Amino acid sequence: MDFQVPNTLAEQIANYLAERIMTGQIRPGERIQEATLATQLKVSRASVKEALFTLERWHLVEITPRKSACATRLDAEHASELYDVYMHLLMMLVSRLCERWQEPDRERMLTAVARVVTRVQQPETDITAIVEASFGVMETCCEVVNNPYLTEALSNFKPAVSRAYYLSADRYRRGLAQTSQFFTRLPEAVLARDAVAAQALIRDFAEHQKALIRQALTS
Repeated sequence: MDFQVPNTLAEQIANYLAERIMTGQIRPGERIQEATLATQLKVSRASVKEALFTLERWHLVEITPRKSACATRLDAEHASELYDVYMHLLMMLVSRLCERWQEPDRERMLTAVARVVTRVQQPETDITAIVEASFGVMETCCEVVNNPYLTEALSNFKPAVSRAYYLSADRYRRGLAQTSQFFTRLPEAVLARDAVAAQALIRDFAEHQKALIRQALTS
């Protein structure tokens, strides 16, 4: 990704660094020097500092007072802890979804799910496209539930979870049958307003995904 100075400078710097962290160009634990980065990108240190605070909110960097920031660790243990919290947020989301969806919401929810299933069934698997379509389902559900606090929390986890998926893409590719099954069964539970079944599906699928990520990071 070539860096371009946009209108929202700090946000674009954050997106630029996030991509480099998620793809491993900036390694876990690697330090990010404000002054060096500002010089490389020809921007102010204040803009870099603001971008780093955004990355900290996204769980991609750790900032130590009076020291430089560094990319967060991503070993099997840290990935499990990250995914545990993310899983419980998704379970909360689907519980609220079962309570709050209305008939006009049905079509757009099913359309978002259909995009994932279509991606999974394509002959040449594009993991990035599947992950993005999966997040599209989450974002649609957030719009229906309309809880700004829950939406913000889930949005802040998206970059870190994407990073874990990217680094475990090969193993994730092997589990696409479970992905297809999950996105087939989840709408049935939600449309039946069966929060218990929907949460169980989220929990089982998340545990499966977490195991794949742990295996990839351990190896």
